Amino acid sequence: MKIGILSRNKDLYSTRRLVEAAQQQGHHAWVIDTLGVVIEMGTSVDMPIRALTRSALPRLRPLPPLNGVIPRIGSSITPQGLAVVRQFEMQGVVTTATAVAIAASRDKLHSLQRMTQAGLPVPKTVVIAQAEGLFAAIQAVGGLPVVLKSAQGTQGEEVILARTFTAAAQGLVRLQQLGRLVLVQEFVAEALGRDLRLIVVGRACVAAMERCAPQGEFRANLHRGGTAVAITPTPQVAQLALAAARAHELSVAGVDLLQSVRGPLLLEVNSSPGLEGIERVTGVDVAGEILRFLATQYHRRINSLPHPGG
Repeated sequence: MKIGILSRNKDLYSTRRLVEAAQQQGHHAWVIDTLGVVIEMGTSVDMPIRALTRSALPRLRPLPPLNGVIPRIGSSITPQGLAVVRQFEMQGVVTTATAVAIAASRDKLHSLQRMTQAGLPVPKTVVIAQAEGLFAAIQAVGGLPVVLKSAQGTQGEEVILARTFTAAAQGLVRLQQLGRLVLVQEFVAEALGRDLRLIVVGRACVAAMERCAPQGEFRANLHRGGTAVAITPTPQVAQLALAAARAHELSVAGVDLLQSVRGPLLLEVNSSPGLEGIERVTGVDVAGEILRFLATQYHRRINSLPHPGG
């Protein structure tokens, strides 16, 4: 296969591992700068995709004809990234994540709505647009402390733990000043700063770890100093992760859960999960699993096409 990996940085661990896995499986792989992709419209029916060179005098150059793409779209370039992925889809290129699926997972409110509609367990959450509704929102999720989240934040960014009403009000103002829609969510104290990260590829959970927040921190993200150990998820947790990925129409996803007295709760679904932490903690070749899945999808599509003369 000829595979494009949409990434702004070819030196990132996840990008490098995907290139390595593609080469090990006999594929040709190119790292394509998402912001360097140019979609031409009004010039032909096919609307060709080309890219800018990185030379001192940039020029357009045609991209190689691709059979598949693996989008690694950062949150800061979501609109541009979605346009590029959508264009590849229109040209019949197989992708590990469609533009619709990426958009659904990137918006925390939309994500929670999808999981709730699917009957999946999520923390009690209220969307708030006006400061006057803060007290009622806190009461609706069970009282203080509460977690305030931006609907667009990633990797634990723009997430605030408020133990007092004053802190909650200040956090609300801060997030609203950033132009963010704010979610008020219950604080699950019994999780003890721990959560679970599962990687879904196709119809299987291929790797899982438990993350623990450092002292004085409630977010367990590894880039914030958290630690992690490999785990074998219970059948219930694995099925929840698979169901969450399906609710977002994602074939490859990182699914975060935490344990509560009500059972496991789904926190977040990521369409571009980082591979470094999960591969190093579990020893699982997640990049290889993603490439094998993409190749399988490509061959299924090829085999489903009508044969000439048939």
